[in-house]
Amino acid sequence: MSDWNDALNGALQAAEMLGFEVIPLSVRKLPAIRSPHQAGHGCRGECGQLGHGIHDASADPDRIRAMFNMVRHATGYGIACGRPPWHLIGLDLDRKNGIDGVWELRKLAAHHRIPLPRTVIIATPSGGYHAWWTGPAGVKVPNRAGHMARGVDVRGSGGYLVGPGSRSTRGLYTLASDPDNVTVQPVPDKLLQLMTAGKDRPARRPVTARSGRAASGGQLLVGLVTFVLDSGQGQRNDRLFWAACKAFEHAAAGRLDADAAENALMQAAAAVGLPDREAEATVRSARGDVLGAAK
Repeated sequence: MSDWNDALNGALQAAEMLGFEVIPLSVRKLPAIRSPHQAGHGCRGECGQLGHGIHDASADPDRIRAMFNMVRHATGYGIACGRPPWHLIGLDLDRKNGIDGVWELRKLAAHHRIPLPRTVIIATPSGGYHAWWTGPAGVKVPNRAGHMARGVDVRGSGGYLVGPGSRSTRGLYTLASDPDNVTVQPVPDKLLQLMTAGKDRPARRPVTARSGRAASGGQLLVGLVTFVLDSGQGQRNDRLFWAACKAFEHAAAGRLDADAAENALMQAAAAVGLPDREAEATVRSARGDVLGAAK
Protein backbone atom coordinates (compact mmCIF):
# COMPACT_ATOMS: atom_id res chain seq x y z
CA MET A 1 0.00 0.00 0.00
CA SER A 2 2.95 2.37 0.43
CA ASP A 3 3.36 2.74 -3.35
CA TRP A 4 -0.37 3.45 -3.65
CA ASN A 5 -0.20 6.07 -0.89
CA ASP A 6 2.86 7.69 -2.41
CA ALA A 7 1.18 7.83 -5.82
CA LEU A 8 -2.01 9.30 -4.41
CA ASN A 9 -0.13 11.90 -2.39
CA GLY A 10 1.99 12.83 -5.39
CA ALA A 11 -1.09 13.17 -7.58
CA LEU A 12 -2.86 15.37 -5.01
CA GLN A 13 0.22 17.55 -4.62
CA ALA A 14 0.57 17.97 -8.39
CA ALA A 15 -3.08 18.99 -8.60
CA GLU A 16 -3.28 21.23 -5.54
CA MET A 17 0.09 23.00 -5.82
CA LEU A 18 0.54 23.17 -9.59
CA GLY A 19 -2.98 22.80 -10.97
CA PHE A 20 -2.12 19.73 -13.06
CA GLU A 21 -4.82 17.23 -14.04
CA VAL A 22 -3.91 13.64 -13.15
CA ILE A 23 -4.95 9.99 -13.45
CA PRO A 24 -3.78 6.86 -11.58
CA LEU A 25 -1.32 4.60 -13.40
CA SER A 26 -0.49 0.93 -13.08
CA VAL A 27 3.02 -0.36 -12.53
CA ARG A 28 3.33 -0.59 -16.33
CA LYS A 29 2.69 3.17 -16.64
CA LEU A 30 -0.73 2.63 -18.23
CA PRO A 31 -4.04 4.08 -17.02
CA ALA A 32 -4.99 1.94 -14.02
CA ILE A 33 -8.78 2.14 -14.36
CA ARG A 34 -10.02 -0.42 -16.84
CA SER A 35 -12.27 0.75 -19.64
CA PRO A 36 -15.98 -0.04 -19.23
CA HIS A 37 -16.12 -0.58 -23.01
CA GLN A 38 -14.76 -3.14 -25.43
CA ALA A 39 -11.69 -2.31 -27.50
CA GLY A 40 -12.34 -0.01 -30.41
CA HIS A 41 -14.89 2.20 -28.68
CA GLY A 42 -14.94 5.93 -29.38
CA CYS A 43 -16.21 7.12 -25.98
CA ARG A 44 -14.11 9.76 -24.23
CA GLY A 45 -16.07 9.77 -21.01
CA GLU A 46 -19.42 10.89 -22.36
CA CYS A 47 -20.95 7.78 -20.78
CA GLY A 48 -20.26 9.23 -17.33
CA GLN A 49 -18.11 6.30 -16.18
CA LEU A 50 -14.42 6.24 -15.38
CA GLY A 51 -11.96 4.21 -17.42
CA HIS A 52 -11.25 6.48 -20.39
CA GLY A 53 -7.55 7.00 -19.79
CA ILE A 54 -6.34 10.56 -20.06
CA HIS A 55 -9.92 11.78 -20.56
CA ASP A 56 -10.52 11.01 -16.86
CA ALA A 57 -7.76 13.41 -15.77
CA SER A 58 -8.78 15.93 -13.12
CA ALA A 59 -7.33 18.44 -10.67
CA ASP A 60 -10.28 18.02 -8.28
CA PRO A 61 -9.01 16.34 -5.07
CA ASP A 62 -12.28 14.47 -4.45
CA ARG A 63 -12.29 13.03 -7.98
CA ILE A 64 -8.62 12.09 -7.70
CA ARG A 65 -9.26 10.22 -4.43
CA ALA A 66 -12.27 8.50 -5.99
CA MET A 67 -10.18 7.34 -8.95
CA PHE A 68 -7.39 6.00 -6.74
CA ASN A 69 -9.85 4.25 -4.45
CA MET A 70 -11.09 2.30 -7.48
CA VAL A 71 -7.59 0.97 -8.22
CA ARG A 72 -5.69 -0.04 -5.11
CA HIS A 73 -3.07 -1.61 -7.37
CA ALA A 74 -2.08 1.81 -8.77
CA THR A 75 1.58 2.67 -8.17
CA GLY A 76 1.85 5.95 -10.04
CA TYR A 77 0.06 8.87 -11.59
CA GLY A 78 0.05 10.48 -14.99
CA ILE A 79 -0.07 14.23 -15.59
CA ALA A 80 -2.16 15.28 -18.60
CA CYS A 81 -0.31 17.30 -21.22
CA GLY A 82 -1.80 20.08 -23.29
CA ARG A 83 -4.43 21.09 -20.73
CA PRO A 84 -5.00 24.71 -19.66
CA PRO A 85 -3.74 26.73 -17.94
CA TRP A 86 -0.20 25.35 -18.37
CA HIS A 87 -0.51 23.39 -21.65
CA LEU A 88 2.22 21.08 -20.36
CA ILE A 89 4.70 19.61 -22.86
CA GLY A 90 7.19 16.88 -22.00
CA LEU A 91 10.41 15.76 -23.61
CA ASP A 92 11.22 12.13 -22.81
CA LEU A 93 14.99 11.74 -23.09
CA ASP A 94 15.82 8.03 -23.26
CA ARG A 95 19.22 6.62 -22.41
CA LYS A 96 19.24 3.04 -23.62
CA ASN A 97 20.25 0.79 -26.52
CA GLY A 98 23.33 2.95 -27.13
CA ILE A 99 21.30 6.14 -27.59
CA ASP A 100 21.60 9.11 -25.22
CA GLY A 101 18.57 11.37 -25.59
CA VAL A 102 20.12 14.03 -23.35
CA TRP A 103 23.14 14.35 -25.61
CA GLU A 104 20.95 14.26 -28.73
CA LEU A 105 18.85 17.14 -27.36
CA ARG A 106 21.97 19.15 -26.59
CA LYS A 107 23.26 18.61 -30.12
CA LEU A 108 19.89 19.59 -31.55
CA ALA A 109 19.77 22.75 -29.44
CA ALA A 110 23.32 23.69 -30.41
CA HIS A 111 22.65 23.12 -34.11
CA HIS A 112 19.54 25.34 -34.08
CA ARG A 113 20.98 27.79 -31.54
CA ILE A 114 18.19 27.15 -29.06
CA PRO A 115 18.84 28.23 -25.46
CA LEU A 116 17.55 25.66 -22.98
CA PRO A 117 16.62 27.37 -19.70
CA ARG A 118 16.52 25.34 -16.50
CA THR A 119 13.11 23.77 -16.05
CA VAL A 120 11.61 20.90 -14.07
CA ILE A 121 13.50 17.65 -14.72
CA ILE A 122 12.29 14.20 -13.67
CA ALA A 123 14.72 11.27 -13.48
CA THR A 124 13.29 8.02 -14.85
CA PRO A 125 14.21 4.61 -13.41
CA SER A 126 15.76 3.53 -16.72
CA GLY A 127 18.38 6.30 -16.51
CA GLY A 128 16.66 8.85 -18.71
CA TYR A 129 14.98 12.16 -17.97
CA HIS A 130 11.73 14.00 -18.58
CA ALA A 131 11.97 17.75 -19.20
CA TRP A 132 8.78 19.70 -18.57
CA TRP A 133 7.76 22.88 -20.43
CA THR A 134 4.68 25.07 -20.61
CA GLY A 135 3.24 25.74 -24.04
CA PRO A 136 1.18 28.53 -25.57
CA ALA A 137 -2.61 28.28 -25.72
CA GLY A 138 -3.95 27.45 -29.16
CA VAL A 139 -0.96 25.34 -30.24
CA LYS A 140 -1.46 21.57 -30.33
CA VAL A 141 1.77 19.71 -29.80
CA PRO A 142 1.56 16.15 -31.18
CA ASN A 143 2.88 13.08 -29.38
CA ARG A 144 5.94 11.90 -31.28
CA ALA A 145 8.74 9.40 -30.81
CA GLY A 146 12.16 10.14 -32.32
CA HIS A 147 10.77 12.87 -34.60
CA MET A 148 13.28 15.58 -33.64
CA ALA A 149 16.21 13.34 -32.73
CA ARG A 150 16.99 9.80 -31.64
CA GLY A 151 15.98 9.13 -28.07
CA VAL A 152 13.92 12.33 -27.86
CA ASP A 153 10.18 11.71 -27.58
CA VAL A 154 7.53 14.43 -27.30
CA ARG A 155 4.51 14.21 -25.02
CA GLY A 156 1.86 16.75 -25.98
CA SER A 157 -1.88 17.07 -26.41
CA GLY A 158 -3.67 13.85 -25.49
CA GLY A 159 -0.55 12.42 -23.84
CA TYR A 160 0.67 12.27 -20.26
CA LEU A 161 3.85 12.34 -18.21
CA VAL A 162 4.60 9.97 -15.32
CA GLY A 163 4.77 12.09 -12.17
CA PRO A 164 7.59 12.00 -9.61
CA GLY A 165 6.97 9.53 -6.81
CA SER A 166 5.46 7.02 -9.24
CA ARG A 167 6.81 3.48 -9.33
CA SER A 168 7.01 1.37 -12.49
CA THR A 169 8.33 -2.12 -13.13
CA ARG A 170 11.80 -0.57 -13.45
CA GLY A 171 11.77 1.60 -10.35
CA LEU A 172 10.92 5.06 -9.04
CA TYR A 173 10.46 8.36 -10.88
CA THR A 174 12.13 11.17 -8.91
CA LEU A 175 12.56 14.95 -9.05
CA ALA A 176 16.03 15.68 -10.43
CA SER A 177 15.84 19.47 -10.45
CA ASP A 178 16.01 21.85 -7.49
CA PRO A 179 13.14 20.95 -5.09
CA ASP A 180 13.09 24.56 -3.86
CA ASN A 181 12.50 25.89 -7.37
CA VAL A 182 9.84 23.73 -9.00
CA THR A 183 9.06 26.13 -11.84
CA VAL A 184 8.07 24.83 -15.26
CA GLN A 185 9.56 27.16 -17.87
CA PRO A 186 7.94 28.20 -21.18
CA VAL A 187 9.09 26.12 -24.13
CA PRO A 188 11.62 28.00 -26.32
CA ASP A 189 9.99 29.16 -29.57
CA LYS A 190 12.44 27.36 -31.85
CA LEU A 191 12.07 24.13 -29.89
CA LEU A 192 8.28 24.39 -30.19
CA GLN A 193 8.64 24.83 -33.95
CA LEU A 194 10.62 21.59 -34.16
CA MET A 195 8.04 19.78 -32.03
CA THR A 196 5.18 20.79 -34.30
CA ALA A 197 6.95 20.60 -37.68
CA GLY A 198 5.32 18.29 -40.21
CA LYS A 199 6.99 15.36 -41.85
CA ASP A 200 6.35 14.06 -45.36
CA ARG A 201 5.68 10.36 -45.76
CA PRO A 202 4.98 8.15 -48.76
CA ALA A 203 1.43 7.01 -49.32
CA ARG A 204 0.61 3.64 -47.82
CA ARG A 205 -2.11 1.18 -48.76
CA PRO A 206 -4.99 1.53 -46.30
CA VAL A 207 -5.63 -1.40 -43.97
CA THR A 208 -8.73 -2.50 -42.15
CA ALA A 209 -8.98 -4.20 -38.78
CA ARG A 210 -9.65 -7.59 -40.35
CA SER A 211 -7.22 -7.46 -43.22
CA GLY A 212 -3.87 -9.13 -43.74
CA ARG A 213 -1.72 -9.79 -40.72
CA ALA A 214 -4.24 -8.27 -38.32
CA ALA A 215 -6.67 -11.07 -39.03
CA SER A 216 -3.95 -13.68 -38.51
CA GLY A 217 -3.69 -12.67 -34.85
CA GLY A 218 -7.29 -13.57 -34.09
CA GLN A 219 -9.89 -11.46 -32.33
CA LEU A 220 -7.45 -10.17 -29.70
CA LEU A 221 -5.23 -8.57 -32.29
CA VAL A 222 -8.16 -7.39 -34.40
CA GLY A 223 -9.52 -5.47 -31.41
CA LEU A 224 -6.17 -3.83 -30.70
CA VAL A 225 -5.66 -2.86 -34.33
CA THR A 226 -9.17 -1.39 -34.41
CA PHE A 227 -8.32 0.64 -31.30
CA VAL A 228 -5.36 2.20 -33.16
CA LEU A 229 -7.37 2.76 -36.35
CA ASP A 230 -9.99 4.68 -34.36
CA SER A 231 -7.40 7.17 -33.08
CA GLY A 232 -8.14 10.86 -33.35
CA GLN A 233 -5.53 13.55 -33.90
CA GLY A 234 -3.35 13.81 -30.79
CA GLN A 235 -4.26 10.28 -29.67
CA ARG A 236 -2.43 8.16 -32.20
CA ASN A 237 0.88 7.65 -30.43
CA ASP A 238 -0.64 7.03 -27.00
CA ARG A 239 -3.20 4.61 -28.43
CA LEU A 240 -0.49 2.79 -30.36
CA PHE A 241 1.65 2.49 -27.21
CA TRP A 242 -1.30 1.21 -25.16
CA ALA A 243 -2.31 -1.31 -27.84
CA ALA A 244 1.27 -2.49 -28.24
CA CYS A 245 1.68 -3.01 -24.48
CA LYS A 246 -1.53 -5.05 -24.42
CA ALA A 247 -0.46 -7.06 -27.45
CA PHE A 248 2.91 -7.94 -25.93
CA GLU A 249 1.25 -8.84 -22.62
CA HIS A 250 -0.87 -11.32 -24.59
CA ALA A 251 2.29 -12.50 -26.37
CA ALA A 252 4.01 -13.07 -23.02
CA ALA A 253 1.05 -15.22 -21.98
CA GLY A 254 1.25 -17.24 -25.21
CA ARG A 255 -1.97 -15.89 -26.70
CA LEU A 256 -0.39 -13.92 -29.56
CA ASP A 257 2.74 -14.04 -31.69
CA ALA A 258 4.84 -10.98 -30.80
CA ASP A 259 6.19 -10.45 -34.32
CA ALA A 260 2.75 -10.75 -35.91
CA ALA A 261 1.41 -8.25 -33.39
CA GLU A 262 4.21 -5.80 -34.11
CA ASN A 263 3.68 -6.04 -37.88
CA ALA A 264 -0.09 -5.57 -37.58
CA LEU A 265 0.24 -2.57 -35.30
CA MET A 266 2.82 -0.96 -37.60
CA GLN A 267 0.34 -1.28 -40.48
CA ALA A 268 -2.38 0.31 -38.36
CA ALA A 269 -0.04 3.15 -37.37
CA ALA A 270 0.73 3.82 -41.03
CA ALA A 271 -2.97 3.85 -41.84
CA VAL A 272 -3.67 6.61 -39.30
CA GLY A 273 -0.75 8.70 -40.53
CA LEU A 274 2.02 8.07 -38.00
CA PRO A 275 5.51 8.32 -39.52
CA ASP A 276 7.24 4.95 -39.74
CA ARG A 277 10.16 6.00 -37.53
CA GLU A 278 7.81 7.35 -34.89
CA ALA A 279 5.60 4.27 -34.88
CA GLU A 280 8.55 1.90 -34.80
CA ALA A 281 10.06 3.68 -31.79
CA THR A 282 6.73 3.54 -29.95
CA VAL A 283 6.09 -0.14 -30.64
CA ARG A 284 9.66 -1.13 -29.78
CA SER A 285 9.45 0.87 -26.54
CA ALA A 286 6.30 -1.01 -25.57
CA ARG A 287 7.92 -4.31 -26.48
CA GLY A 288 10.92 -3.54 -24.30
CA ASP A 289 8.76 -2.45 -21.37
CA VAL A 290 6.59 -5.58 -21.46
CA LEU A 291 8.91 -8.31 -22.70
CA GLY A 292 12.07 -6.91 -21.16
CA ALA A 293 14.13 -6.49 -24.34
CA ALA A 294 13.78 -4.97 -27.76
CA LYS A 295 13.37 -7.25 -30.70
